[in-house]
Amino acid sequence: MRQESASPTRHLRVRHHRGHTVLEFRGEIDIASAAEIAPHLDRETVRHGARVVLDLGGIEFFDCSGLRLLYRARSQVLDRGGQVRLVCDHPLTLRMLRITGLARLLPPWPTLDQALGLSPPAGRRTGR
Repeated sequence: MRQESASPTRHLRVRHHRGHTVLEFRGEIDIASAAEIAPHLDRETVRHGARVVLDLGGIEFFDCSGLRLLYRARSQVLDRGGQVRLVCDHPLTLRMLRITGLARLLPPWPTLDQALGLSPPAGRRTGR
């Protein structure tokens, strides 16, 4: 079941899909956009038992500010007994995730359906 989406900023769209809150990052994620995104990200990730998907499918640029957002979201969700998944298939972003070790903490999936276990993976996950 898919519900209407909201775009609290031009860099973040929030929607609900199959019982998960999907946070779709869009455009350039840098220090300026991260400052816009953070309060909205916090609102969605601090609920007890939240089931969150961080979707990087719409990004054009992603720097260390974006990595901090991902780590922050992961920590907040897990600290409150929730679940968090990451969707990413962009080669440069995947490389950053692997180099920093974040791919081990938040393994990326190539599609939303694969992240939610709705379709069989085509080989291994992209985080390995």
